[in-house]
Amino acid sequence: MVKIYIGNTDNEWFDFLASMSVSDEVNFWQPSLANFKAIGEGERFAFRLKSPRNKIGGFGTLSETSVLPIQTAWEFFGLKNGVPSLQEFVRNIARYRKGHTVTASTSIVCRILVEPVFLPSEQWFPVPAWSNSIVKGKTFSGESEEGIALWRALDERAEAFRPAPGFGTTEELARFGKPTLVQPRLGQGAFRVAVTDLYGRQCALTEGKVLPALDAAHIRPYSEGGSHSKSNGILLRKDIHSVFDAGYATIDQEYRFVVSEKVRDVFHNGNEYWRLHGNKLRLPSAIADRPDKEALRWHNDYRYEK
Repeated sequence: MVKIYIGNTDNEWFDFLASMSVSDEVNFWQPSLANFKAIGEGERFAFRLKSPRNKIGGFGTLSETSVLPIQTAWEFFGLKNGVPSLQEFVRNIARYRKGHTVTASTSIVCRILVEPVFLPSEQWFPVPAWSNSIVKGKTFSGESEEGIALWRALDERAEAFRPAPGFGTTEELARFGKPTLVQPRLGQGAFRVAVTDLYGRQCALTEGKVLPALDAAHIRPYSEGGSHSKSNGILLRKDIHSVFDAGYATIDQEYRFVVSEKVRDVFHNGNEYWRLHGNKLRLPSAIADRPDKEALRWHNDYRYEK
């Protein structure tokens, strides 16, 4: 059963991102660490603008929910957190967590929304069946009359404002009757969160767990035809990521780390990487999420310094 969630939305967050015309992804952060399980991946998250607006102003598709330090959320999403600076980000969280010391290392809940739509004010519309006692948000079933009506209202406005890939047309809704899950198209930040959590926040090669020292590495770079998909990513220590990107190391079809002789030839060193030569990656449990072998073959053929 597909669900749609309406979340109370800070007007400043909304206006900041709307003014930037963000269209790939945003972080709808939550200052507390309370679990968010109202909807899952591929379901819709609508923005209910707070008083005095009290209307729905847009929506996105939930990609990931993750607990991250503020600093990491800023590193992954920057201005797409809806704030102009890391310092302002920390101050915003502190306003909600009164009586607690808040620093850049403080963790928050990040709800990553892809393909967000920020409607112009003339297309905002009233919130269905809403009570002022609702603090965080409300979930609607996609099988209910209210849920279907809400889906259609969002769809009609999104179609007029900006076509939303994967979001069913009004005709499709009339034919099939109910909202359906959407496959989220990950942006760069959503990719980094997804790969970080997929590997349990440990380097796939060294099992290092210090989050600021880790990177979600693309196997085939996005700029060279790669995707922001989980199977095109590996969580690596930042220095190993750099060596991998530069072609001084690769990963073979058996998921073994392979170091190039060029490391010695060019740098007259590299022992810290040679110690890892031949080691196998720690892989995700789901086969579909494991490093794509075609992407690995591309890296070996076109990036690796043999």
